[in-house]
Amino acid sequence: MDFSFTDEHKTLRQAVRSFAAEVAPTIPELDKKHEYDRKTIERMGEEGFLGVCIPEKYGGAGMDYISLGILSEELEYVDTSLRVVMSVHVGLNSLGLLQWANEEQKQKYLVPQAQGKKIATYALTEPNAGSDVAGMQTTATKEGDYYILRGGKMWISLADTADQFLTFAYTDKSKKHHGISAFIVERGFKGVSTGSIKDKLGVRAGNTGFINYDEVAVPAENLVGLEGEGFKIAMTCLDNGRYTVAAGSVGLAKAARDAALKYAHEREAFGVEIGKHQLVQRLFAHMVRGIETAELLTYRAGWMKNMGLRNTRETALAKWHATNVAQECADAAIQIHGAYGYSAEYPVERFWRNARGARIYEGTDQIQELIQGQYALGYRVDKPLRKELPKYEPSD
Repeated sequence: MDFSFTDEHKTLRQAVRSFAAEVAPTIPELDKKHEYDRKTIERMGEEGFLGVCIPEKYGGAGMDYISLGILSEELEYVDTSLRVVMSVHVGLNSLGLLQWANEEQKQKYLVPQAQGKKIATYALTEPNAGSDVAGMQTTATKEGDYYILRGGKMWISLADTADQFLTFAYTDKSKKHHGISAFIVERGFKGVSTGSIKDKLGVRAGNTGFINYDEVAVPAENLVGLEGEGFKIAMTCLDNGRYTVAAGSVGLAKAARDAALKYAHEREAFGVEIGKHQLVQRLFAHMVRGIETAELLTYRAGWMKNMGLRNTRETALAKWHATNVAQECADAAIQIHGAYGYSAEYPVERFWRNARGARIYEGTDQIQELIQGQYALGYRVDKPLRKELPKYEPSD
């Protein structure tokens, strides 16, 4: 069992750290103003980040899934808004197309996404349908060579900046989960409109919004997979998205730890630096335990992806654990900073705000608990899929 990163991984980590360090100074002001910077996303595309684990034949860098985790970790070390781009563009959308789209769809949509020429997102959640996916109201009715899309989505990352949306809608509501289908929707299709959600608790430097579909005519060839496969497609996409969230949470936890370490050596109380006090040391000990276990769970999931192994349970466990660890570390960092931790003068209050959302999106804590319990009891068993996510194949 090899826990080491390859030279390629180390080179990538240094490259993304350099990029993130350049972007970092812009984050506090963007966070304060609740604004996002499309140019930063475009730069991520220019760096090759948006196609990191997409095969070279589809315009990507051809790296492995561990590399996707490293990118997510290092980007969220600076700010969650940067990692969110990897989650929705790569994890939830591009990897979904890699697994389920046909060759024509891959050439038309996946290639420009991997090259960073088009920005993509994932449209599943609705105003009244979050954890209860079957509660969605969006429908797609077949009319000749088109599906007419009616409805709306909410809490969609990159809603106001994405060019392409992997959208889920009912094609037969009587079949419940088995009546959901997936479609590629372009921003330019008539009837598509979007807007931003302001005054969020966290991820303020990122774009989150809503999408409305008003009688949108989607070409039939934009159906991804088969009619009725949408729920399976959505859940496999979440396996990838949750992996990036877990890896990002490891990065956020490390950022909180490092900020607290710096402060603990600088601040003095009772005649010594505060790190000398045992109860402060206890807070750091808990951070270390959480970070190292979260890291192991996350990169185990990445290894399983590389091997082509189903990893729904393992990824859900990593996401559940790592997101809680990130918030615990951010909370401890605030405590170590004392009153200053409650102020935007230091980044730890932003870390806490950003960490809180990850325990909700891409599967709440409660959904992750149910998944683990059902697997443990044997009520949930992975069944073969018509199409599996390709295992990592290194190029010659």
